[in-house]
Amino acid sequence: MSGLGIIIGYALREAVRRRVLVVVLVLTAGFLALYGLGADRAFGETEGFTSQASEFGVDSKTLAGATVFGLSMFATLFLGVILAAFLTLGVVRGDAERGLLQPLVVRPLGRSTLLVARFAGAALAGALYVVAVFLAAMLITGAVGGWWPDRIVVPAAELAGAVAIVAAISILGSVFLTSTANGIAVFMVFGAGLTAGLLGQVGEAIGSPTLQDVSRIASWALPFEALYQDALSRITADTSGFTKVAIDLGPFGGAQPAGSWILLWALAYTALVGGLALYGFSRKDL
Repeated sequence: MSGLGIIIGYALREAVRRRVLVVVLVLTAGFLALYGLGADRAFGETEGFTSQASEFGVDSKTLAGATVFGLSMFATLFLGVILAAFLTLGVVRGDAERGLLQPLVVRPLGRSTLLVARFAGAALAGALYVVAVFLAAMLITGAVGGWWPDRIVVPAAELAGAVAIVAAISILGSVFLTSTANGIAVFMVFGAGLTAGLLGQVGEAIGSPTLQDVSRIASWALPFEALYQDALSRITADTSGFTKVAIDLGPFGGAQPAGSWILLWALAYTALVGGLALYGFSRKDL
């Protein structure tokens, strides 16, 4: 087995040993159960004002479906970030302080192989997880309410890409910070990105160029937010009229198409963050 495969397997076995995957699976089962109940009630409640909504040109089923499914996408991204973060928080400094890192970075394995493999393992696990939960939530929404998103493949892939970017940021932080400090930093960065996206929505609603500029800069500095916004916009890509307006003003917010640039920039950003992590690790005294 190659060095990359060995380290990926080691990382996943370590996650199982530490009960990380068990905790995530339990949380996911609870989330999907609550989501199914909430979606069922949301569709049931909207049936009562279908006629009134149609008078204003609003499709109540689409409004309810897009709103609850958009909320599920936020929860899916959040849970995926938790998984990716806990798989990478102590990759360098944490394992080094426990004496686990030094035996793994001797030749012929090397530091770069270790770092790339740990990122690949976390990104793959996070990507498979968010795609699975995305599809599960979609099936629940379709089953209880008969509503399906306009796009499926690209939004799922964008959520997976967002988790991979957060995993890369966590890998970079693990080179310089302790596991606890890195965990705090990663979740603060994640929260800052989502908050900046919400500010952009507020800025657009009130006509504030400053808030819109802040959101735009955050989308470049933290492209996981732009991927999330674009994924939200794609699930109602074929929706129009007052229904689309009502959805865009809904509680999940942040639905903004990012354009074709976001995929290329997300790849370049991940490579840049990974390069910085490799450079910092190569100069670190273990």
